[in-house]
Amino acid sequence: MKHLDAASPFALDAKDVGRRPGSMSEVRRTVAAPDDFGTDVLAVAPGSPMDLDVRLESVHEGILVTGTVDATATGACVRCLDDIDLPVDVRFQELFVWPDRAQHHRQVAAELDADEEHAIEDDVIDLDPVLRDAVLPSLPFQPVCREDCPGLCPQCGARLEDDPDHQHELIDPRWASLEALRPLAEGAGGDDEEKRT
Repeated sequence: MKHLDAASPFALDAKDVGRRPGSMSEVRRTVAAPDDFGTDVLAVAPGSPMDLDVRLESVHEGILVTGTVDATATGACVRCLDDIDLPVDVRFQELFVWPDRAQHHRQVAAELDADEEHAIEDDVIDLDPVLRDAVLPSLPFQPVCREDCPGLCPQCGARLEDDPDHQHELIDPRWASLEALRPLAEGAGGDDEEKRT
């Protein structure tokens, strides 16, 4: 497990809660979003504000962390490529296990085929992976500016929102090669007309 800097904005001090079951603490803070906080098409921009409202509750195994994260994800509409801003308001809950309980907790988790545990290290709780696990799956895989966005013309890329009547004359591909002969046929017809005159 990597060592977490206690001064990190995503670090919570477990000593604020202690090990007496039932003791609680609340933390509210605004942090700067880290790098790569999102997907290729939609993400919370690095350095943009993320509002955290967190409750820490001491339980027998460790500290139960419950809270919400509010931020704004930015990206592009997959249909029209316009910039979009998507509010992020996600709730999370995770148990952080005390080091002396970690081995037992790992055994139980393995028996239950549960997710990997989060441990308290040097009295520090690292929220970063928990926030990623909560926020990233909540982001739409194909974000749109609105549900009925018409997108772009597949032939020329024009914005269909700007020209709802936009269309192209579609030629049956079976006749496309004959279209290439049309100028030649028209030219030949013109020569015959000149000969007649």
